Amino acid sequence: MAETEREGLVEREEVQRVFDGLDAVESMEDSLVKAQIISRLLRDQTERTKRLKEHRRRIVLHLRSQKVTYREIAESLGVSIGTVQDIERGYSGSGKNRPKKNTPTTGE
Repeated sequence: MAETEREGLVEREEVQRVFDGLDAVESMEDSLVKAQIISRLLRDQTERTKRLKEHRRRIVLHLRSQKVTYREIAESLGVSIGTVQDIERGYSGSGKNRPKKNTPTTGE
């Protein structure tokens, strides 16, 4: 097995473990414990999402500094070219915090 195939397999296994854990919470029968765990996950996820997005942005910036194209980055991340451009500009990558067209960005 090639090195990149092995790395991809490990990544998929890591992601699957996270999903398996979330599935286990969703299938819990004790509603109160389930709700407590969900509350804790949601509290943690807000901050974790910020850290993960910043980590992804650093990777995108590094790849762009290496002259990797938007298309190549998008394909490797499984996102659109526009999302890669948004990430590079410091937007969330979802387009939600992207400035609207024809809207002044200064405090006029």
